[in-house]
Amino acid sequence: MIATLALLLAAPQAAAAPDPAIERRVARVLAKAPVIDGHNDLPWEIRERHEAKVESLDLTTSTAALPYPLQTDIPRLKKGGVGGQFWSVYIPATVTGPRAVEMTLEEIDIVRRFVAANPSIFEMATTAADVRRILKAGKVASLLGIEGGHQIDGRLSVLRQMRELGVGYMTLTHGKSLDWADSSTDTPRAGGLSEFGRKVVMEMNRIGMLVDVSHIADTTMAAALDVTKAPVIASHSSARALADRPRNIPDALLARIGQGGGVVMVNFYPAFLSKAWNDWDNARGAYAKSVGVPTDAYGPKSPAPLVEWDRTHPMPRVDASTVADHIEHVAKVAGKGAVGFGGDYDGIGGTGPEGMSGVDSYPLVLAELARRGWSDTDLAGLTSGNVLRVIARAEEVAKSMRGMKPIDATEPE
Repeated sequence: MIATLALLLAAPQAAAAPDPAIERRVARVLAKAPVIDGHNDLPWEIRERHEAKVESLDLTTSTAALPYPLQTDIPRLKKGGVGGQFWSVYIPATVTGPRAVEMTLEEIDIVRRFVAANPSIFEMATTAADVRRILKAGKVASLLGIEGGHQIDGRLSVLRQMRELGVGYMTLTHGKSLDWADSSTDTPRAGGLSEFGRKVVMEMNRIGMLVDVSHIADTTMAAALDVTKAPVIASHSSARALADRPRNIPDALLARIGQGGGVVMVNFYPAFLSKAWNDWDNARGAYAKSVGVPTDAYGPKSPAPLVEWDRTHPMPRVDASTVADHIEHVAKVAGKGAVGFGGDYDGIGGTGPEGMSGVDSYPLVLAELARRGWSDTDLAGLTSGNVLRVIARAEEVAKSMRGMKPIDATEPE
């Protein structure tokens, strides 16, 4: 009996059944404060899986049943209450040098093309005022985020021009360390931030570009927090105390982000939400490889050989309640003003928490938090208020630095 009780207490608890009163509450919150999500990889998926044929991809209908399904489309954005999205202009960390800059420009082009193709739905935004105006008009404010410092080819001149093109944030690294900044998932090269790396952060402050601390090593994050004059964001990271992964943020750094007025935008990838799910997924992938099942970013292409393995290895449950656990943990450590959504849709291998396979999923998490006692004000901060405050504060810092000349730094060799 005691052992059974312990197992029940240790297992993830499923989200509660829908409550019409809470659903109405959530709808009212979203009507006033739509979701501004910190990270979506639709541009890369359009490039890689749809040959960058933006104009022939109809986002006004469901993209879930396409030969290469997507997690984002206009009907699901509307259902999810999304009013703002940082579109990641990601390129792989293995691409470096001038080609990295070129590919980043191509990614920006993809975003601008699907925004232009759907002018009644999307509008580009670069400031907090832009976002508020676009939200009021009932459209989706479209912002840009670079996902790795390799995309500026070690040049502050490129960084400045990316800002001129409307890029709102830069993640200091992606999956590989740079000469000037260390990644959370690679061997250190810079000892956190090099002198050039510190100049990158200062120049981002000066030009009003948000410093994104997702993907970076703890040492890099601590150094960035030491240097920055503006609040930082973590565009798509979760809490390491609940899922011990290097991509997640430890409590000491969560607290510092909150103290600095920043925001941690919780990632929906099950592997970052649950160590048990990550271990299961790795074991499943290893088994698929051992029996010769081909895989891609979505997992094994031929699931039939895995039916028996799946029967004897049930997938650990990860759902809206698990996401809410991470949000509440960040809020407990850093404050409710320091949390947001960074779903990472179309960048999480076609998966998601149970019942949360696309961008229509945010109301499920909001309903779960409402059941846990979050007020409408708290929920509105989570959806958009917190990140809007950070954007506005970064603009204020940039305004205060207008008398400062562009930083003239020697690029790392």
